Amino acid sequence: MPELKIAVQLRAFGQPFKQALHTAASVGATAVEIDARNDLRPTEITDTACRQLRKMLNDLNLRISSVRFQTRHGYDYLPRLNQRVDATKAAMRMAYRLGCNLVVNQIGRVPAETESPAYQQLATVLSDLGRFGTHVGACLAAETGTEPCERLAELLAMDEQMFVGVAFNPGNLILNGFAVADGLRCLTDRLQLVVAHDAVQDLARGRGIEVPLGEGIADFPEILGRLEDSRYRSWFVVGKPGDGTEAVSSGIQYLRCL
Repeated sequence: MPELKIAVQLRAFGQPFKQALHTAASVGATAVEIDARNDLRPTEITDTACRQLRKMLNDLNLRISSVRFQTRHGYDYLPRLNQRVDATKAAMRMAYRLGCNLVVNQIGRVPAETESPAYQQLATVLSDLGRFGTHVGACLAAETGTEPCERLAELLAMDEQMFVGVAFNPGNLILNGFAVADGLRCLTDRLQLVVAHDAVQDLARGRGIEVPLGEGIADFPEILGRLEDSRYRSWFVVGKPGDGTEAVSSGIQYLRCL
């Protein structure tokens, strides 16, 4: 199996942006995930800043695996929908300018009723964003976790021209009580990114709890095996806000040991 392509989410270090880039390189990552709401805002990055960042990344032997653009509400939520869609498109443009072709967001809860207005609205917005992505050179990836993966797969399959990928997050699925293995199977064809998070179900509290990578019930050896069978060659993103350098480094080493 080829060496895993491991990226880190910069906000996991809790450091200023430039310092976090150096830390990412020091822990052995080969790419970073940038937060377009907190690290770099699409409305603020100039051509000069873009060139400087790309040079800094090149000097550190880093790439950008993905741009995370977490909207406050999903695309199923009607109030201020146009503003969220326009902001997402701006993040997609920025990603391409930075040499990245993927923007990650949680798209909103996919309703079970395919005829519901929220479902139809979600499908319409994703079709628009998918087509826009082919125009600007950076696509949207829907992060898993808010519904069973089968339901997300059905939504994305509604439109053959819906060029929207998937960011597979097993930790999110476990937190919400959904099956990881079945989800991976039905989304393989659209997989653009793996968000390497882990979790357990706390039966006493009746909810899921995030835990360090490798300490939960996400079966990463099995996940990697399935991905190798499907010839997945994209990024595994380690870390989330608040983890700290030690936890990120441990997560990277865990994946490499597999």
